[in-house]
Amino acid sequence: QVHLVESGGGLVQAGGSLRLSCTASGSIFSINAMGWYRQAPGKEREPVALINSRNNTSYADSVKGRFTISRGNAENTLYLQMDSLKPEDTAMYYCALPLYDTWGQGTQVTVSS
Repeated sequence: QVHLVESGGGLVQAGGSLRLSCTASGSIFSINAMGWYRQAPGKEREPVALINSRNNTSYADSVKGRFTISRGNAENTLYLQMDSLKPEDTAMYYCALPLYDTWGQGTQVTVSS
């Protein structure tokens, strides 16, 4: 059993920045792939950024060049640096282990115009 806990969400104005953090705890000792997803009201949950154990990354076209995903040295931490935020980025953001279908409870990001 693994628990994922996100933090770092909040309210910012367009053009601002936020850094989301995710900490994994539980019985998984080796994790290959981790990622961030988001879901806005009335929309489907979508992948935002993914990273594997080799630090290879992939991003949704909508956030490419503005968001950066990274893994902590502790191996059980995940970050999402979000710069140049837009109102369209407003959503609940979730940390996930895609191969285990494990999700955190989410952290709200709200970007005002």
